[in-house]
Amino acid sequence: MSELTPILIEGGRLISPTDGLDRPGRLLLHRGRIESIDPADDDLPEYCHRVDAGGCLVTPGLVDLGAEFREPGHEEDETIVTGGAAALAGGFTTVLCLGNCDPPVDTPAGVELIARIAASAAGPRVRVIACLSQGRRGEQMAELGLLVQAGAVAFSDSPRPVGNSALLKRALDYCRMFDIPIFDRPVDPDLVDRGVMHDGRVSLRLGLSGLPTEAEDLAVARDVRLAEATGGRLHVGPISTMGSIDLLRWVKSRGIFVTASVCPHNLGQSDEMLASFDARFKVHPPLRSPRHVEMLCQAVADGTIDAIQSGHMPRAREKKMNDLNQAPFGAAALETALPVVATRMVRSGAMSWSDLILRMSTRPAQIAGLDAGTLRLGAPADVAVIDPEEAWTVEPERFFSSCQSSPHAGEKVWGRVVYTIVGGEIRFTRRPALDHLAIGS
Repeated sequence: MSELTPILIEGGRLISPTDGLDRPGRLLLHRGRIESIDPADDDLPEYCHRVDAGGCLVTPGLVDLGAEFREPGHEEDETIVTGGAAALAGGFTTVLCLGNCDPPVDTPAGVELIARIAASAAGPRVRVIACLSQGRRGEQMAELGLLVQAGAVAFSDSPRPVGNSALLKRALDYCRMFDIPIFDRPVDPDLVDRGVMHDGRVSLRLGLSGLPTEAEDLAVARDVRLAEATGGRLHVGPISTMGSIDLLRWVKSRGIFVTASVCPHNLGQSDEMLASFDARFKVHPPLRSPRHVEMLCQAVADGTIDAIQSGHMPRAREKKMNDLNQAPFGAAALETALPVVATRMVRSGAMSWSDLILRMSTRPAQIAGLDAGTLRLGAPADVAVIDPEEAWTVEPERFFSSCQSSPHAGEKVWGRVVYTIVGGEIRFTRRPALDHLAIGS
């Protein structure tokens, strides 16, 4: 269906945190924008596509702060087409794509290539997080100004951390003129070596090398101090430790503008899962001990952690089938992010659906400086329709993603995306289109 065809979504509960919306209503989308909230029948276009959202939530499309699509160079793991399809199935209408491709996205041509492929894929809006350093080597700053002109919305060497403190400080200071954020995955590389899992009693019992929490804590401490010194826009994440939370609470109490995110797998699963020696639980950030999980959930609920990002790090089946020590970190996450968070946080009463949409749509859009995450009049018609009560079992073999490794395989979860609309065009649905098409007002 073309974005020129008006869409009327009716029968659902509208949720848009920054617009004060959390009530039953209907939404009219036209010309790629949100044209009206609760339009009268007499004000409807002569012809429109009616979407029955009965029993569902109608929300801004989700925004992911950092997924890996692996193209160009690692298409065996994922492509922009398959990753985009997975994003739509998960309710994401905008995805910030990391630049850890081959070659790395450290030139304007690299940014433009990803934009061209994404535009032809008819998936979500794909925005590029370009490399902070040339070749992601952490030595020389990339041509940040040219990358901004080419369309980059943020800079990062993730999943590699920025180990060079002088480089990070210069970049934070330099990026102030563009009002562009820098995303850093906080890890002290000198402390992780060849770690496989969280460094604790479980790793000791299993005889596996550990990833100590202080490797993250020290990196967060350095990052926030440099953000304070430069006044630059810094986003740290995803984070996974109690120490990181303590540091974030401290800097925010001082009025220092730093944001942070967490992955769904760190909100419910613990390092005990690695006792199976199954590489699907080898994710990054690593699964931590139950005490860290508890504190992360509290920090999401109270707003210390600003956003939840998918943590989508797809890796090919043959790579994940290696022994635990040899298998790469990573998992498919775009299709499970929403239901996992809904199951762990909303159904437990730790947060509301409005809070979830704030953490997975509105705040990510604000952090990235995007016109998204809202249902206000005139905003882009990027909308997700979610059935909050649909229960289903995670079956990775049914994923749209090329990656079929998931730490949530076999879990029963609640909440599922029914429609994903990008720019006023239905790009994903689980319901037959003819069941909901009505011509005429």
